[in-house]
Amino acid sequence: MTEPTLAEVDQTVKTWLKASRALVLQRMTTPLNVDEKTGRKDLVTNVDKENERLLVSKIRAFSPDSQVLGEEGFGDSVTDTTGWVWVVDPIDGTMNFVKQRDHFAMMIALYIDGRGVLGYIYDVMANVLYSGGPSLGVFKNDQPLTKPANLALRDGLVAISGPLITEQQMNMPEVVRQSAGLRAYGSAGIEFSHMLTGELITYVSYLKPWDFGAGKILAETLGLRVTRVDGTPLSMLSSDFVMVATEKAQQDILPIIG
Repeated sequence: MTEPTLAEVDQTVKTWLKASRALVLQRMTTPLNVDEKTGRKDLVTNVDKENERLLVSKIRAFSPDSQVLGEEGFGDSVTDTTGWVWVVDPIDGTMNFVKQRDHFAMMIALYIDGRGVLGYIYDVMANVLYSGGPSLGVFKNDQPLTKPANLALRDGLVAISGPLITEQQMNMPEVVRQSAGLRAYGSAGIEFSHMLTGELITYVSYLKPWDFGAGKILAETLGLRVTRVDGTPLSMLSSDFVMVATEKAQQDILPIIG
């Protein structure tokens, strides 16, 4: 079998996400089964699980030799980045999904030998798909996005996870004070999408690979920095405090957080 081109993979993944969105919208008309994972603020639903099973099954059928890293455990135990590695988050922002029925995303990323090649963030309720990668460019519902303005910290809005502010970690309240203002959306996918469109100039949170896998590819394609919070490289298989920022904003933030 001939290996598909990235353009062919791109079109195939988009069909998966459309089917996945239809499943989620249908399940939202029925009662949700909600469980806690690590605590009352870390939720999982029957829809998270069913949607991941759907997406993993499509990946298995399309690319049987791939590894799949999925949030809900229906993929593989991925310990290396050799070959094709897919990263799947079936519902990103599950608390928003449960409490608001809005402001959540589905995300898929494809890494080949550790290099990010395709990323997808689907704002489900807005029906807006951010997609692409370094070879294709980045698109918002098939309309190309240009690089966001390289704004300094004082000139833009920042999104920083609640615990970093309320627990005053890493001097983050001072980062907020020196910015134009704080915004919080409760979904890494939604936060990344606002970075892609230039609505935010910094996003900082503790993230797992499925939280940043897709966004990292799209953000870096548009010239944004995606690193550990101290500015050092981020491993796609590690969970860490992550900073997404314009170049100027990152230069402003690093001295503040020490």
